[in-house]
Amino acid sequence: MENNKPDNTELEPGKAHIIVDIIEYVPNSVVIKTIIRKSTGNISIMSFDSGEGLSVKTSPFDAFAQIIEGNAEIVIDNVSNHLESGMGIIIPAHLPNYIKPNGRFKMIQTIIKSGYE
Repeated sequence: MENNKPDNTELEPGKAHIIVDIIEYVPNSVVIKTIIRKSTGNISIMSFDSGEGLSVKTSPFDAFAQIIEGNAEIVIDNVSNHLESGMGIIIPAHLPNYIKPNGRFKMIQTIIKSGYE
């Protein structure tokens, strides 16, 4: 079950933050909090409760996903990648990808839009 709950409040600039504590787990949900939103890209933190993932999608932009708590399986163009806390992966533009449920985890996703004008 995919239940996205976006939070578009950006973090206070110039102040240090404990990234893993910025977002909480919500039962049966994927929670998304945007940290920075600019015309050239954005950075979001996501929390996934056990059994929650994201369905197949394709983006016109490259993205970088970094696991900050727990572990996850990210499938890119039918290739499975198991990531643990501290690991990251570039998800290339135009390739189908999804996040497979694999227990609770948190991640940061950075989308870069420049260079696609």
